Amino acid sequence: MSDHVILLSIPGLRKADVQRLPTLKRLAERGDVTNLVPSFPGVTCPVQVNMTTGRLPREHGVVANGFYWREKHQVEMWTAWNDVVERPQIWDMLHQHDESLTSAAWFGLLTKGASADLICTPAPIHNPDGSESLWCYTQPTELYGTLRDALGHFPLKHFWGPLAGIQSTAWIAESAVLAARRWQPNFFYIYLPHLDYAAQKFGPDSPAADQALLALDGVLAQLVAGCEEAYCPDRPLWIVASEYTIVPVDHVTYPNRVLRSAGLLEVRREPDGEHLDLAASRAWALVDHQFSHVYVADPADIPRVADLFRRTPGFAQVLVGDELGLYELDHPRSGEVVLVSTPNSWQAYYYWLDDAAAPAFARTVDIHRKPGYDPVELFFDPVARGIPLDASLVRGSHGAPARDEAQRGVIVASEPGVLVGQALADTDIYDLVLRQFGI
Repeated sequence: MSDHVILLSIPGLRKADVQRLPTLKRLAERGDVTNLVPSFPGVTCPVQVNMTTGRLPREHGVVANGFYWREKHQVEMWTAWNDVVERPQIWDMLHQHDESLTSAAWFGLLTKGASADLICTPAPIHNPDGSESLWCYTQPTELYGTLRDALGHFPLKHFWGPLAGIQSTAWIAESAVLAARRWQPNFFYIYLPHLDYAAQKFGPDSPAADQALLALDGVLAQLVAGCEEAYCPDRPLWIVASEYTIVPVDHVTYPNRVLRSAGLLEVRREPDGEHLDLAASRAWALVDHQFSHVYVADPADIPRVADLFRRTPGFAQVLVGDELGLYELDHPRSGEVVLVSTPNSWQAYYYWLDDAAAPAFARTVDIHRKPGYDPVELFFDPVARGIPLDASLVRGSHGAPARDEAQRGVIVASEPGVLVGQALADTDIYDLVLRQFGI
């Protein structure tokens, strides 16, 4: 058992990368390394909640990175609070077991309002005059001021978009070290996003992805050294887990365009272009990397919707009804139809049939207004001075069921005997962490 556990959640980390990251390799040499298999859907929010609850979407309710609230005909992308998680998380269980055990949740999604003692996650607050007063939600609220005074504002423009880079991951790591020095939380969850960018933009085996590994190792070296000094004379147990791996893609599908061409999706024409009309649409798709939830208003349309995509290239599975139970995705928040991409393909949210009709937000980094995830936001079109409308630019994706080695991730523990078995699932991390505290 350990008094202090630090869980690093790193998207895009592959088993082969461990040998290419000297800091991570040293941790592995102290302990163990094995395969980690992401559950479907292998995207950020569901996987992070799988890790922290030990459950799958059927039980915890996080079925994608976004939510469609049917009763309000509203999509919520990236802004949901912790109350959407329907099962206890690691910090809840630690408090229940021993009130003196403290937790910190650093940049995990869906952590606003969680019971962790310390929380820091991006959530800009916009003032009436258009300025930004805070870049992050923190618990306690004054924590952000402490971090800002020491490190400057969180570099939000480097967290996502065309300027995404190591600066944001470095700030996350540096702020985590500050928190470790001051509070020494027993459990520290830290999300380090850097490997997500180049691998999606240029492909997981691109020179840019190789450079991202080198940059991440520099941050890891400072993070490990800083935290081990903070916890001295004790040495924390490090658990490093990949959320998913990113695979090369050379094909993109447009589920909403398929539905629109079939007369099932409706739009509103507004001064800035066409907007998706959720209330009027008989079917529409909330796309998310390599899968999507298709919400069908009339059950009588479900067979027709499913048949449309079974005849469309780029889809490996079209799940309907009880078939969602194959992945424990049968939750009321799921769509009536779930589309799963082939490994070489991904799904774009575009619903307009002519780029001249695209809404203004399509050419901006606007993760909250788009009805689905948009990795094209990593690119910049200098001619249009905005985000391009060319989804074929994306060269890496993730989310489909992990069926081969390239889709399986890795988990590292800095002490021997912590990892048991030839391969672990993301849901195993919950018990693995709690076991260190005798729970």
